[in-house]
Amino acid sequence: MLSEWTATGWEQITLIALSASAMYITVILLTRLAGVRSFSKMSGFDFAVTVAIGSVLGSVILSKNPPLAHGIAALVFLFGLQIGMAVLRSRFPRLQLLADNEPRLVMIGDQIQHDQLRKAKMTEDDLWAKLREANAFHFSQVLAVIAETTGDVSVLHATDHKHDIQPELLKGVIGADRYRTNRSS
Repeated sequence: MLSEWTATGWEQITLIALSASAMYITVILLTRLAGVRSFSKMSGFDFAVTVAIGSVLGSVILSKNPPLAHGIAALVFLFGLQIGMAVLRSRFPRLQLLADNEPRLVMIGDQIQHDQLRKAKMTEDDLWAKLREANAFHFSQVLAVIAETTGDVSVLHATDHKHDIQPELLKGVIGADRYRTNRSS
């Protein structure tokens, strides 16, 4: 029983090597056609496609089912959908609003924006972890914390109080007006 689970033959190893090579070449070619966005996390849709690509690769490489041709077709369609969505999002801003989350200002200085934190589906513990990850040692260093469209969290900080965030960097961020109001008072 154990040998069935741990052992394999040279035929299976050869098929895995051929499948992995074919899928690898396919991904390289499609990435060259689609551009660097292929594996970015610019939007939630990009992230979902990246996960789906990984799933297709794993399934095809380690199993006879789905066949290699199905895996290549799935990759072509996934990359095509990603390219299509990127084009449509750039031409139709309303589609971008439907497809993407909006970035939210969840903290200004040492003030947590609890309503935005809730809407971003974050907890205070999540926030503390992101501050530590960004090497913020003291609240006085924190200018703002933004929950990004991708699910990432940006911590904008400075080592002295003279720094301020340029308004363009907060463009499209829900709650950015609070930052400007807070900084001017």
